[in-house]
Amino acid sequence: MKIYVDGKYCSERDAKISVFDHGLLYGDGIFEGIRAYNGRVFKLKEHIDRLFASAKAILLDIPLSHAELMQAVVETCRRNKVRNGYIRLVVTRGVGTLGLNPNRCKNPSVIIIAGKIQLYPPALYARGMEIVTVPTMRNLHSALNPAIKSLNYLNNVLAKIEANNAGCEEAVMLNGEGFVAECTGDNLFIIKEGHLLTPPLSAGALYGITRKVVMEMAAESGLRVGEPNLTRYDLFNADECFLTGTGAELVPVVKIDGRVIGSGQPGALTVRLVAQYRALTKVSGEPIYE
Repeated sequence: MKIYVDGKYCSERDAKISVFDHGLLYGDGIFEGIRAYNGRVFKLKEHIDRLFASAKAILLDIPLSHAELMQAVVETCRRNKVRNGYIRLVVTRGVGTLGLNPNRCKNPSVIIIAGKIQLYPPALYARGMEIVTVPTMRNLHSALNPAIKSLNYLNNVLAKIEANNAGCEEAVMLNGEGFVAECTGDNLFIIKEGHLLTPPLSAGALYGITRKVVMEMAAESGLRVGEPNLTRYDLFNADECFLTGTGAELVPVVKIDGRVIGSGQPGALTVRLVAQYRALTKVSGEPIYE
């Protein structure tokens, strides 16, 4: 595997960062998870746009332009002969001192890894997933804004641990007001009486790339799409439920906190959206191979 590190392509053994990098010391940096399908990088521009938005929010100057970063992602995929895979793009504050001051980090680092990922067991996509609400809340907007995809993911990691301890793969995270925000790494959708509903961004939901794609597909197919505040009660009484994310794609949910959702099987509208999404990913994206 060849890994991009600050303009050079290194082997796994040689791909290293300093122990004084503030991304390691303080989680001071940002990232994107991106997918490649059939030799194309899916929604690359949207991911790069979101990366730059995160960078602006934390006053981090990315040392490459949008176009240069997109080209670096494509070239990393090409060098690793990736046709279907996962790309992790990381920008750290760079090497600094043993203190918080980011002004002592003069050169941000850019790292691109192109490989494979499997978030959930394949069987869950067929039979549906059971999830649980956990005590750990989604970050508050007044603290570390959840719209920022920062390297400090401990909040989500703790929620994932709580889900695993409960015997589940995934967790529902609430915000400080008790409304549903999202899951540890995925956006959450429900279908109720023909309406597709998902928590609003103001509730702490991530500006999900897959989230947006699904909402657009649903609207084009005639489904009414809404973003109201949702409670656990709304989840329990949904007709269908599913999660979306770049790595996860679309995965059905059939039980939440012990309550069976709908028929207890992946719902018809969910299955239809899964098929639409998979068809879209086969033909859309930035070409890796000309």
